[in-house]
Amino acid sequence: MRKILSGSFRMRLADSAAGQAESNLSSVCHTLDNLYEGLLRAAEALEEDPLVSDALLGGQEENTRVYSSLFSVTEGLREYARFDLYDPAGTCRYSTQSGSAQPELPTDWGVLQKAGGERLRFVACEDVADAAEPQLQGAAVLTDGDGETAGFLVVSLYQSNLRRLLEGTYGSQNDLLLFSRFWRPVYCAQSALAESLGPELRRRVLAGESLDGAAEGFLYSVTYHPDMELYLVLQRPQVMNRETTGLLYTVSAGSALFCVGISVLMSLTLSRQMFQPIQRLRSAIGEVERNNLDVTVPDQRDDELGELARRFNGMLVALKHNQQELVENQRELNQAQIRMLQAQLNPHFLCNTLDTMKWISKINEVPQVALMSTNLADILRFCISPEEFVPLRREVAILERYIEIQRIRLSGAFSFAADIPLELEDCLVPKMILQPLVENAILHGLEGVENGVVRVTARRTADGLLRITVEDNGKGLPADMTGAYAHRNRELSRGHLGLYNVDTILRKYYGADCGLELAPGPGGRGAVITATLPLREEERTC
Repeated sequence: MRKILSGSFRMRLADSAAGQAESNLSSVCHTLDNLYEGLLRAAEALEEDPLVSDALLGGQEENTRVYSSLFSVTEGLREYARFDLYDPAGTCRYSTQSGSAQPELPTDWGVLQKAGGERLRFVACEDVADAAEPQLQGAAVLTDGDGETAGFLVVSLYQSNLRRLLEGTYGSQNDLLLFSRFWRPVYCAQSALAESLGPELRRRVLAGESLDGAAEGFLYSVTYHPDMELYLVLQRPQVMNRETTGLLYTVSAGSALFCVGISVLMSLTLSRQMFQPIQRLRSAIGEVERNNLDVTVPDQRDDELGELARRFNGMLVALKHNQQELVENQRELNQAQIRMLQAQLNPHFLCNTLDTMKWISKINEVPQVALMSTNLADILRFCISPEEFVPLRREVAILERYIEIQRIRLSGAFSFAADIPLELEDCLVPKMILQPLVENAILHGLEGVENGVVRVTARRTADGLLRITVEDNGKGLPADMTGAYAHRNRELSRGHLGLYNVDTILRKYYGADCGLELAPGPGGRGAVITATLPLREEERTC
C-alpha cells in the first residue's frame, strides 16, 4: 500500500514537473521568437533606407546620418545584441559599439557566406568559454534598389547578452543549455556545465537514447528553435531523489500507523456504542418471530438507533392492532360464508317447489299458473347461476320471462318490444341489469296509464361502446332525477332500489364514468333510462 501511494505521489509530481518544464521551454522559445522578429524588422528597415545602401556602396554620405539611422532602427535591441554594417567586400563600416568588431570578414565562408541564402541566419562560435567572443552571430544581406548586394548586417550575441535575455525564463532551480544544430555547445549560464555535459548529450542523441541519466539526479527536456537553429535543453533536478523518497516513505509509514491506531480506537468506541442497542433490537425481532408482540425496545438514545427503536415499538403496536382486526375480519367472513351457504338452500327449495306447482297446474288444467311457475323458476335459476356476465340474448330471454309474468299479473295492460341487432346478441353484460330497469318502468312509469309501452333498445356507439335504452310512455320522471343518476345513496333510493342496484353494479365493474343516465321521453312524455358500458363479446371456445 505504501508503495502504491508513493508511486502515485511520484507520478503526480513527475507530471507536474514535466508540465512546468514544458512551460519554461515555451517561455524561452517565446523570448527567442520576439528577439528574432525584432532583428528581422531592423534588417528590413536598414535595407529600405537608401542612405545606408549608398554609404555601404562607397557614397559620400555623412557618417552621422548613417549612425543615426542605425541606432534608430536598433532601439530596444542593442541591450541584447551588437549590430555591425559591412560593405559588399566584407569591411566593417559602422557599428553600434566601439572596438572589438572584426574589421574584415570573408564573404565566401562563415557568417557572411551563410547570409546569402536567407534573410537572417545564425552560426555558433567555436569557443563558448571565451566571454569576449560572441556566442552567436547572424547575418542578413542588404540589397539596393536594383537587387544588388549593398552590404551586410551582422548581429552578434555575447554571453552577457544571452544571460540578460534569458534570465528568469526557465526557472530558478533549472539550467538552460543552448546547442547548435550539430549539438555543439553555444551557451550556458555555467560555462563549465556546457563543456562537461555537451559531449555526453551529443552521444546520447546520436545513439538515439534518452537524455535522462546524462547526469545523476537530473532530467532533461529538449525543443528546437528553427529560426535560430538552436537546440534548447532544460536541465531540471529530479522530483524524487533517494533522500526525498526515504523521507516520503517515513512520513507515509508514520501517517499510516497513526491512522490505523485512530481507526482501531474509533472502531472499539463505536462498536461499544452500537453493539448493545443492535443486540437488544435483534432479540426483540426474535421475540416477534415467535409471535410475542408484547416486547419493547428501550429508546433512551437521541440518535438514529434511538429513532429506530421508537419506530420498531410503533410498528409492534400497529402490528398488534392489525392482528386483532384480522381476527375480527376473519370471524365476520366466516359468518358471512355461513349465511351465504344457508341462503343458497332457499332458492333451490323454491325452484323445486315451483316445478311441483307447474305440474300440478298442468294436471288441473290451470295454464297461467303453470306458465308463471315455469317463468319464475327460470328467473330464479338464472339469478343463482355462478356467471357474473352473460350474453345479451340470455339477458333479454330472462327479461321476456319476467314480462310474461307481469302480463298475466296486469292482464296485458301494456306491450313490450325488444330491438337487439343480431351482431350485438353476443355482447357480454352484467347479469340481471335489464329486469330492474323494466320493472321500474312498469311499476312506476305505467301505473294508471292505458296502452302502456316498454321498449328495450341496444346500439353500438361511434366510439365503440354498448348503449342499452329502456323507454316507456308513462308518467315520466321527477325533475330532480333527470341527468346522471343522482340518488347514489341506498337510503335515498328506497323507492327506486332497482335503479340504485344497477347503477352501482355498472360503476363497480366499469368505473365511475359508467352508470345510468335518466332523461324524459320524446315530447316530455315517459322516461328514457340509458346504460352505457364497454362493448365486450362472448368468448367462443372450440
